[in-house]
Amino acid sequence: MTRKITGELFTKMIANAAAAIDNHKQEINDLNVFPVPDGDTGTNMSLTIGAAEKTLEAMAPDTLGHTAEAASSALLRGARGNSGVILSLLFRGFGRRLKDADTADSAAFADALAAGVESAYKAVMKPAEGTILTVSRLAAAAAVSASDTESDIEIILEKALAAGYEALADTINQNPVLKKAGVIDAGAKGYMYMLDGMLRALRGEAIVKAFAEKQPADKADFTQFTAEDITFTYCTEFIVDRKSNNNPDHLRDFLNDRGDSLVVVDDDAIIKVHVHTNEPGAVLTEALTYGPLLTIKIENMREQHSEASAYEKPGAPAPAPAAPKPQAPVEPKDFAIVAVCAGAGLEEAFNDLGADKIITGGQKMNPSTEDILAKIVEAPSDVVFVLPNNKNIIMAAEQCAPLTEKRVIVVPTRSIPQGVSAMLSIDGADGVEDMASCMTAAAKRVRTIQITTAARDSVFDGLEINKGEHIALLDDSLAANGADIEEVFGVVAEALGGFSPEFITIFTGEGAEEAETTALADRIGAAAPCSEITTISGGQPIYRYIISVE
Repeated sequence: MTRKITGELFTKMIANAAAAIDNHKQEINDLNVFPVPDGDTGTNMSLTIGAAEKTLEAMAPDTLGHTAEAASSALLRGARGNSGVILSLLFRGFGRRLKDADTADSAAFADALAAGVESAYKAVMKPAEGTILTVSRLAAAAAVSASDTESDIEIILEKALAAGYEALADTINQNPVLKKAGVIDAGAKGYMYMLDGMLRALRGEAIVKAFAEKQPADKADFTQFTAEDITFTYCTEFIVDRKSNNNPDHLRDFLNDRGDSLVVVDDDAIIKVHVHTNEPGAVLTEALTYGPLLTIKIENMREQHSEASAYEKPGAPAPAPAAPKPQAPVEPKDFAIVAVCAGAGLEEAFNDLGADKIITGGQKMNPSTEDILAKIVEAPSDVVFVLPNNKNIIMAAEQCAPLTEKRVIVVPTRSIPQGVSAMLSIDGADGVEDMASCMTAAAKRVRTIQITTAARDSVFDGLEINKGEHIALLDDSLAANGADIEEVFGVVAEALGGFSPEFITIFTGEGAEEAETTALADRIGAAAPCSEITTISGGQPIYRYIISVE
C-alpha cells in the first residue's frame, strides 16, 4: 500500500518508467505504420524520459514538487520527436500541479495526471484521437474517479492502467491510418509501459534495463573541478548499422583528431563509438558514411557538471542552462535560418542557400528540443527561422519558442524538398512576416517522393510489403513497392508525369549508384519531358533517393 509519493519515490518511478520504455523500445518502433527504417517512437520516448532519469539521478533527495519540476524541465529540453514532445507536455502539467507539494496523496496524484493531460491537449494544435493523448486522458480520468474513494495510490494506478489498456486496444478503431495498418498506436503503447513501470516502483520492484551499462559504485564529487576543466564539451555515443566496406580504422583516425576518451568497437554487423568532442555534427556525418545510425546519445558535459554540482545540496534549485562558450564575434543579421538535415551534400546545399546553422538530424536521429535551441541561441540574429524538414521534428522545434528571448518562427517543413523550396522563396520578401508567409506557401507547393527499403514485413492498404523490398512514398502515402527497383522507378516516373511539374530535383543518398541514378532520371525525363531535372548528391541516410517535385 502506498499513501504518499515523496520526491525520492518519484525518482524511483521515473527510473522504472525509463527502464520499461527502454526495454520495449524496439517493439514500439515496430508499430510504425509504414515499414520504413525510421520507426523511432520508442527510441524517442526512451531518450526523452531518459533525460529526466539522468537529472534525477544527480539530485539529492528533495520534495516531490522540486523533483517533479526538475524532471519536467529535463523532459522538455530532452524531448525528441512528436511522441517525446507530447510525453514532455504530460509531465509539464503534472509537475506544475505539484510544484509546491512536499508529497502527494492519491487525490493529488490523480489530479496531477489529469493536469498533465490538459497541458498536452492545450499545446497540441490539432489533437488527434486514437493516440497517446486519448489513452492518457482516459487513464487519468479513471485515476481521478478512483481517488474519490481510494487512498492507496497503487490502486489508483491500477485503475488508470486498466482504463488505459482498454483505450489502447481501441486506438486501432479510432485512427483510420492505424485501422488500415492493423496496429495500435505506438506512443500510447509506450505510455502504458511507463505507467506500468511506475506502478511497479510503488510496489518496490526495480526494473533493470536489458542492456544497462555497469555504473561505478561511488559517486564522483563534481564540486572539486570546474566546467573549464572539460576540454571537449559533448559526450557523443552512437551505434552504426554497418552497411559499407569502409575500414573502421579510418573512423578511429578521424575521431582521434577531433576528441578524446575514444572507444570504437566493431564487428561484422555494427560499429559502436564513444567519444568526447566539440564537433558532434561532424562526427555523426562521418559516421553515416559507414551505414545508418541505430542509436545516438549526445550529452553536454559542461551542463551536466553544473547540474551535478548544484544538486549536491538538498533543496538546491534547478540550475539555469549553461551559457554557451564564447565564439568569435559575428555580425548581427536581420534574421537567421536554422535547418535540420543529414548528409554532407544536403548540408552543403542548405549552407549555399543561406542557412546560418545546420542541425544534423532526420529519420532515426531526431534532434531534441535542446539541440535545436542551442543552434537558435548561436544563430546571429534575434529573429530565427527554423526549418525542421521532417514532420517528426516540428513539435520539438516549436517547444523552443518559450525557452529563449529570441523570436523563433518554425516553418512547418515536413521534408528536405520543402525546406529547400522555402529557402528559395525568400528573395524579394518584404519583412519577417512576409518571409514567413512566403516560406510556408512555398513548402506547401512541393510534392516529395522518397525511395527506401522496407525494414520489415507488413500489410498496408491491402498491399503486402516484404522486408528488403524497395518502396516509394509520395508525401505520406505508399506509391509503389517491389523487389525490382526499375519497376518502382516506373511507377514513380508515371506519377511525376501526371503532376506536369516544372522542376524536379533528385537528391541521391546512401546506396544510390551512378548507373541506377541515370536510369531513374531517364525514366522521369521520358514521363515529364517538359520538366527541368537536376541531380544533387545529398548523402542522406535511410532514403536512397529524395525527389522534389514543383
